[in-house]
Amino acid sequence: MDIKRVGILGAGKVGIVLADLALRAGYEVRISGSGSVEKIDLTIKTLVPGAIASENSDVVANSDIIILAIPLSRYKNIDPELLSGKLVIDAMNYWWETDGIREEVLNPESTSSEQVQDYFKNSTIVKTFNHMGYHNLQEEAHPEGDPKRKALFVTGDNKEAVDEVAKFVNTMGFDQVIHYNIADGIMTEPGSPLFGASLRLNELRRVIDNFDHTEFGRKIAASKKNA
Repeated sequence: MDIKRVGILGAGKVGIVLADLALRAGYEVRISGSGSVEKIDLTIKTLVPGAIASENSDVVANSDIIILAIPLSRYKNIDPELLSGKLVIDAMNYWWETDGIREEVLNPESTSSEQVQDYFKNSTIVKTFNHMGYHNLQEEAHPEGDPKRKALFVTGDNKEAVDEVAKFVNTMGFDQVIHYNIADGIMTEPGSPLFGASLRLNELRRVIDNFDHTEFGRKIAASKKNA
């Protein structure tokens, strides 16, 4: 797959930062927001000149890869058929301040990305860009080989798709730690040691190697009980 055109659904802080990185990497970028095109057009022209503000359908139709950068509680507002056949990056996380009560957004029996993949069943979902804060994404992207370069976790069930997204992440300025199990996206969710971390490649590998799924599961269960 030759990725030349990047589509971003979500014109918030993360979406704007990823649009800027993609433009700097030489991609054609389209981005949509929650309102009308006219509503976000001036913002896009000001913050990411060169990106094209458009509606969801136009963004998807004219992009080789789609990034979901919307609040997690709103992904079901998107018709799953719109993304049918598309390679989709899930850059979303549950966050109580924007998403509300967790149980109203997510089934506690599986990870958020598994549920996103189940909903967009005819799309291929890969999880990345979600564990590093948007400020770090913006400020710490560096060319390959730069000793200051940071790393991102990339995971999904489709090996070919994960490898393709990892190449894309590389062009965006980050090294990658790659897994081939979308359920491993739990390691990047809020409350995990990886969430919010801005780490170099070896540091990120060390955190992932030491990740205790059982302990993290207990913490999530306790937080639900005390909510």
